[in-house]
Amino acid sequence: MDGQGSPLVLVVDDDAHMRDALGNLFESVGLNVELFGSTSELLDRPSKVSSGSCLVLDIRLPGVSGLDFQDKLARLGTNIPIIFITGHGDVPMSVRAMKAGAIDFLTKPFRDQDMLDAVSNALILDQARRTSDGELSALVKRYESLTSREREVIALVTRGLMNKQIGWELGLSEITVKIHRGHLMEKMAVRTLAELVKVYEAIKPVLNK
Repeated sequence: MDGQGSPLVLVVDDDAHMRDALGNLFESVGLNVELFGSTSELLDRPSKVSSGSCLVLDIRLPGVSGLDFQDKLARLGTNIPIIFITGHGDVPMSVRAMKAGAIDFLTKPFRDQDMLDAVSNALILDQARRTSDGELSALVKRYESLTSREREVIALVTRGLMNKQIGWELGLSEITVKIHRGHLMEKMAVRTLAELVKVYEAIKPVLNK
């Protein structure tokens, strides 16, 4: 069902009638959809989780509950936007789900338009996240193209050290530091120190993993 590059809505609900109804609803507006009766069925298809654009998840499921599954995805580093649905919604569940990053929480029976609006918002957020992740990946690749000496220089430059101070730290002449600095700024595709600091701060969490 899912065309390459197209938004994919994953639905996990143990109620077959609800699954089918949601599948028909999403397909009626041109969305690709995959239906699952439990979280374990979805986990058996890891490629679906990674390619999914949003997840419509029943909060009460056999085995692992929707809330516990949300926690599991977070531990796995999977950032797919989640819309919870339930026939037994209560305030504590809703608060826990939203605090953990859920996009929306809809109580059955919900209006089709409310579900479509929630999914639309989730797809917009997912696209923004994927774009951001792609930009970050490109920055990390640029950093990886630096020599070991250039990496030493960038770490000191972004701490605010002057070329002469960097030379003292690394046992290099000031002119050699200037050369390394010029090369690394070209490789990182930045023109100013402010841009370099911004880029380096963005990728540091990834580099430190």
